[in-house]
Amino acid sequence: MLSVLTDRTYRHLFLAQIVALLGTGLATIALGLLAYDLSGERAGLVLGTIFTIKMVAYVGIAPIAGAFANRWPRRTMLVSLDLIRAAVALCLPFVTEVWQVYILIFVLQSASAAFTPTFQATIPDILPEEDRYTRALSLSRLAYDLENIISPMLAAILLAFVSYHALFLGTVVGFVGSALLVVSVMLPSPIPTAPRGIYDRTTRGIRIYLATPRLRGLLSLNLAAAAAGAMVLVNTVVLVRADLGLGEAQVAIALGAFGAGSMLAALALPRLLDSRPDRPVMIGGAALLVVSLLSLSLISLIYDTQWLPLLAGWMIIGIGYSAVLTPSGRLLKRSAHAEDRPAVFAAQFALSHACWLVTYPLSGWLITVAGPTTAFAVLALLSAVGMFGGVVFWPQDDSGTHEHSHDDLPEGHPHIEGGRSHSHPIVIDDDHRQWPAQRSDAVL
Repeated sequence: MLSVLTDRTYRHLFLAQIVALLGTGLATIALGLLAYDLSGERAGLVLGTIFTIKMVAYVGIAPIAGAFANRWPRRTMLVSLDLIRAAVALCLPFVTEVWQVYILIFVLQSASAAFTPTFQATIPDILPEEDRYTRALSLSRLAYDLENIISPMLAAILLAFVSYHALFLGTVVGFVGSALLVVSVMLPSPIPTAPRGIYDRTTRGIRIYLATPRLRGLLSLNLAAAAAGAMVLVNTVVLVRADLGLGEAQVAIALGAFGAGSMLAALALPRLLDSRPDRPVMIGGAALLVVSLLSLSLISLIYDTQWLPLLAGWMIIGIGYSAVLTPSGRLLKRSAHAEDRPAVFAAQFALSHACWLVTYPLSGWLITVAGPTTAFAVLALLSAVGMFGGVVFWPQDDSGTHEHSHDDLPEGHPHIEGGRSHSHPIVIDDDHRQWPAQRSDAVL
């Protein structure tokens, strides 16, 4: 897995991801504590609203950013967005009202909505070989997982000596460090694309995404991951502080258990994906999420919230969460030409976070008005819907060639030099605007 770090450009980008994630992890914990400080037991509702604002920014800004990512130098774009995020994080320790948090979070997450898919779409250009790219995806997932362990541990240590407001300063350091590492390397130039109108550029990634069966399945599995993830991220502070009566350090430890499970899966996935297709691995991960949430609901019903079962449940959810999300980059790379990758990665970013836009406020509202038992059960049901959607929408074998006919293309078009009827792996583009039907005379 570590062999991909011999590439200097990727190594610097990976380090940039790590330091930015550490800063973001400190901010996540600090935001939960800030919400509790400002609103007490209604912190779940406030934190759910904060995450909802984050998702609104992601869903609205990412497609626009993806449409224009090929128009600007990537290094300049990424560094500028990092500096914007650092400036916003610097303001967070000084807020005194919830509405101030809402405004700052919207600005910060709008910058992230432009940064993250552009960053992700750059990696396949640096590491075009699938085996190296797969290991880069696992390293990326591992970076998220290590952040989920190291950030809570670092936060727990810092909170023993300073106020949680100081954690936001770590976020500033992370974003500035990321900017310095990105500016230290040359990134591939954007691939020129055919001239298109604003509407066409803005919607192209989503149209490619929704026309590809495996990506429709991925979107459904994203819903399963979002349902379980929202329960962890929104409600951990309420379960630990209000239900169990424990302290701030235990909030960090619980989030660390989730990260530990995700890290275990990320370490195992490269070898597993070398011998197994993506589909059963990802659907199996979604099944773990459903079983874990249902088990925690039953335990909560019988015994109330318990510390050790909560830690075990969070770890298992972390394993399933990583199994669902880590291989997604492989599906996106396989489903788009290089010039369309920024738009397709932006579509994944926006559509997957549309799932979070549903689950974040739902999880906060459920635990506030109905308690943890109901919250666990409803989110388990929603996760099950996502899992079964993945089974239905994603065909078992969609990686091979497809017989199809191009009656719509004019004579002399380069794509039909070998004849109007032919067979090859399908990628949605200007010559293939929809997926072929499951018959040899399908017309595109």
